[in-house]
Amino acid sequence: EVQLVESGGGLVQPGGSLRLSCAASGFTFGSYDMSWVRQAPGKGPEWVSIINSGGGSTYYADSVKGRFTISRDNAKNTLYLQMNSLKPEDTAVYYCATEQGSEGYWGQGTQVTVSS
Repeated sequence: EVQLVESGGGLVQPGGSLRLSCAASGFTFGSYDMSWVRQAPGKGPEWVSIINSGGGSTYYADSVKGRFTISRDNAKNTLYLQMNSLKPEDTAVYYCATEQGSEGYWGQGTQVTVSS
């Protein structure tokens, strides 16, 4: 059974930093691309970033480019999102996600709130 468990969210002031983690289990983590997706209150899901299975290729939404860094440790079956220079508009529930064939999997999410 695929399981994705996010952690590391919280309340941070504008300009601050947070590091999110996603612990994966139930599948061969190192064989799959992984993504971060976020959903702000009252809005639909927004794709944030993706990293390929080996970790050598990364892509970002324009809204986070230059501020967020996605990474992974395949030995630890863990995905990360380093978030710097946070803005109030980054407030959302952040999910890690993966696609395996026709199936998509998301974790339960972790809340990030950017507010003074």
